[in-house]
Amino acid sequence: MSLLTRTLRHTASHLPTRNLVPRAAVQARTLVTLEKNVYTAVATSTGGRNGTSRTDDGKLDIVLATPKELGGNGAGVNPEQLFASGYSACFLGAMGAIARMKKVALPASTTVKAHVTIGKPVGREGFGLAVVLDVNAPGLAKEIAAEVVHAAHEFCPYSLAIKGNIEVKLNIV
Repeated sequence: MSLLTRTLRHTASHLPTRNLVPRAAVQARTLVTLEKNVYTAVATSTGGRNGTSRTDDGKLDIVLATPKELGGNGAGVNPEQLFASGYSACFLGAMGAIARMKKVALPASTTVKAHVTIGKPVGREGFGLAVVLDVNAPGLAKEIAAEVVHAAHEFCPYSLAIKGNIEVKLNIV
């Protein structure tokens, strides 16, 4: 039995029936509601972490596999890799938008490397995520890069979606 399966079974058997997180531990969050829908991505997955996932337009059609570190064979893509790819691309796009608003020339060689880690959360059962974003903007002054990065973190839809839910560390490298 994989580590993931054992942890999920253990978690399910120990879940309280109410109040999973004490109210005092929950950070106040502002719900983001959409005024206008611009685009909707649709994907269907089967088999969970050891299955497949495909977008409705067929542009993404992948085999999923649990990472070896979680007891799987690691032979396919995993959800953390997909999240890292999506978040880094979206964050770089947000940086570009912020740079344009601030009239800053963002170097074309700018990169965002997302490290998405899955592990046991402090004081809770199950699994949790943590993210580190390493931003490299060659030729851009560190102070200006930091200003753009921090503004992008308040602008990026991925950052907004996870704000107050998981730890995100921003590094200018």
